[in-house]
Amino acid sequence: MTGPPSGDIAHLGHVHLRTPDPDRSLWFFTRILGLTENGRSGDSVYLRTWDDYEHHSLVLTAHETSGLGRTALRASSEQALHARVKALREAGLPGKWEEDEPGLGPLYVTHAPDGHEIALYWESEWYEAPPELRPGLKNQPQAKPGHGVGVRRLDHVNYLAADVALEAAFAQDLLGARPTEQIMLDSGRIAARWLTFSSKSYDLVHTEDRSGRRGRLHHIAFATDSRDDILRAADLCLDNGVHIETGPHKHAIQQTFFLYVYEPGGNRMELCNPLTRLVLAPDWPLITWTEAERAKGQAWGLKTIESFHTHGTPP
Repeated sequence: MTGPPSGDIAHLGHVHLRTPDPDRSLWFFTRILGLTENGRSGDSVYLRTWDDYEHHSLVLTAHETSGLGRTALRASSEQALHARVKALREAGLPGKWEEDEPGLGPLYVTHAPDGHEIALYWESEWYEAPPELRPGLKNQPQAKPGHGVGVRRLDHVNYLAADVALEAAFAQDLLGARPTEQIMLDSGRIAARWLTFSSKSYDLVHTEDRSGRRGRLHHIAFATDSRDDILRAADLCLDNGVHIETGPHKHAIQQTFFLYVYEPGGNRMELCNPLTRLVLAPDWPLITWTEAERAKGQAWGLKTIESFHTHGTPP
């Protein structure tokens, strides 16, 4: 890495997810993962994790197919927001201001090179829990759910991309993300890169799309309090007919304890426990993994399942 992050982006705010099976997808996110509904608009439902301070963590929208819509990133200040908008415009990327989400002020909407929609914003209305969701501790936004996994926060987004290096450069050069780990093929091509805006080890991931298509989703991830929550999630998914793709296990890259499942709309979800791993060093070196190292599989020897390289949404 060449230096510390700009700090203009504070964190991943929320994502918009499309589903062709809205009723079953809503059941999955509320009853299995434990998100709380916080409003509706047209074909969209606004959902939140219990430890999110904002209006929503996920916007679930009925659609003809699955896939990712908008990814929203909160700036660290109004000045920081306008600095990023200026950088995007000077780079020749088209964008426009929108005010189309509850609890938020203006969002500057643009697109990454691969076509993924990115929105930047600053103004955000802090969530106030109704009486039935009021927590016992005043420094917690909402009471923990008494059902499902009870995921704590939206953790990261993994995009599929035709050109990983180009996508990562967009996040680094124009948004101020820091790369922390990557996979480099023997040919020298970057197959995946993990990036962070804060002391978390990663917020965004770009992974090579072997289909050659553009703008697709690999997965979105929700963080749990503990590894035990992920083991419980596996049992809940098994009991309720939710497809388990792989895990529970531990990644070698980023050392995340994981479970991958498909929600009923076909989108891949990761339940992860990365809470104990932080990147505090401002001069953290970019760690590169080779093809031979990745061929060994995950941290404890589990081989990467083939669908991990072929399944993406839209299909």
